[in-house]
Amino acid sequence: MPDFTLEASMGGLVAGVDEAGRGPLAGPVMAAAVVFLRPCPPELAELLDDSKRLVEAARLRAAAALRAAAAEGAVAIALGAASAREIGELNILHATMLAMRRAVLRLGVAPRVALVDGNRAPKLPCRVECVVGGDGLSLSIAAASIMAKTVRDAGMGKLCLRWPQYGFGQHAGYATPAHRAALLRHGPCPHHRRGFRPVDDLLQGVLLAS
Repeated sequence: MPDFTLEASMGGLVAGVDEAGRGPLAGPVMAAAVVFLRPCPPELAELLDDSKRLVEAARLRAAAALRAAAAEGAVAIALGAASAREIGELNILHATMLAMRRAVLRLGVAPRVALVDGNRAPKLPCRVECVVGGDGLSLSIAAASIMAKTVRDAGMGKLCLRWPQYGFGQHAGYATPAHRAALLRHGPCPHHRRGFRPVDDLLQGVLLAS
């Protein structure tokens, strides 16, 4: 379970940074940065974990608790995204780094250190430490993973209202069989990641078969 061991070893304000949505065929990649400005209450800490380990209802409860803590000034939360178009132009790695940088720069506080989940980090105006598996080790990174995931999922649900034929509300843009079938049947919408190899390879295969 994540705790504050990593944060305590850094000293000063520490931002946890994580992303959601690197793998989907559609939608943005979303990043979040979270700084605990006060000690995290045990009841909030108990809600936090790697977002992939939490069912949707648990993620939503944790996100609501984090927003409440932010409203009380106990937590700073910021989000950053890179669009489907930017993913196509930059590639998914560089777009993810851009989303993370945007999140940290929007925090409203200047962290001394940014703990970034994974083994690659964006260029930031502070010290950066990469933490592989960080969302299962650090409460700040776990909180960031929850915020990035819940906000992205909500955004994909809104896209589903405009583009219902793709089922974004069910799969959040990931390459499920239903999504792949819809993409082949209807072609891409503006939110599909053209220039992203999994999308281009799928559509190219259709052209070659026709």
